Amino acid sequence: MTGALLLALALCLDAIMGEPRWLWARIPHPAVLMGRAVAAFDSGWNRGANQRARGAAALLTLILIVGGVAWVLEQFGGLVTLLIAAILLAHRSLSDHVAAVAAGLRQSDAAGRRAVSKIVSRDVAAATPSATARSAIESLAENFSDGVIAPAFWFLVAGLPGIAIYKLVNTADSMIGYLTPRHAEFGWAAARLDDGLNWIPARVTAVLIALVGSATHRWSDIAQDARLHRSPNAGWPEAAMAYTTDIALAGPRTYHGELKALAWVNSSGRRALTPPDIDDAISIVWKAWGLAVAVAGSVGVLSWVF
Repeated sequence: MTGALLLALALCLDAIMGEPRWLWARIPHPAVLMGRAVAAFDSGWNRGANQRARGAAALLTLILIVGGVAWVLEQFGGLVTLLIAAILLAHRSLSDHVAAVAAGLRQSDAAGRRAVSKIVSRDVAAATPSATARSAIESLAENFSDGVIAPAFWFLVAGLPGIAIYKLVNTADSMIGYLTPRHAEFGWAAARLDDGLNWIPARVTAVLIALVGSATHRWSDIAQDARLHRSPNAGWPEAAMAYTTDIALAGPRTYHGELKALAWVNSSGRRALTPPDIDDAISIVWKAWGLAVAVAGSVGVLSWVF
């Protein structure tokens, strides 16, 4: 069975199963194991001089270990590869978490803030309902790229080792890639490699969203606003989502008590957001997911037949 067809099946299996609690309550999720490994190297290697070099060496060591384990598992055949690939995709869980924000906001402002605090790192304790909805939609767009399209892309490129290494690097970036005093140097390699691995997938994600949202005619605006984002990659799916739904995303927000005057994406779009806007964004992402499955499945079937 071709890699593209395996990917289409893995995407569908993830959409059906998500992350079953009964399973991950009994054994650790692979991403959790990766996080523990990153934390162990951070604790043991992030000290002394040459922290940038030590961080790069730690990341390389982890890549070799994770890539090697994934290669061995891949030798057990297509079924094992399919199951592990589905586990390393996160579309269903992402959609469920974002939908929970809309459901929370329909109950109360506080319930919405509690739900969104589980998926964003910014301060949301005093967020308005509109800001809560905006945070959820931004997280949805960005994580559709990071959690679905990027791992799918690297699976197509390098099979099970590709998706596993991507997930490791993305996990490392989320843990040590921030510019904090402790990790500014040690996490440099993780942050830069994550940027590189997401460069193509972020733009592919923007194309998928624009296609299903009939916003390809706004591509020049999407590209222009994407470059205003503080991230070299996150701005692309966010800008595509903003122009597809005609809402404003990004903008000023607070991290660790400090207000960041960040640029708006689609600044002329509607800024007063409500739960139905979250619903619309989720619908668009599911359509983009469906397009990705259709493309992968079609390529896989054609490759298998011919």
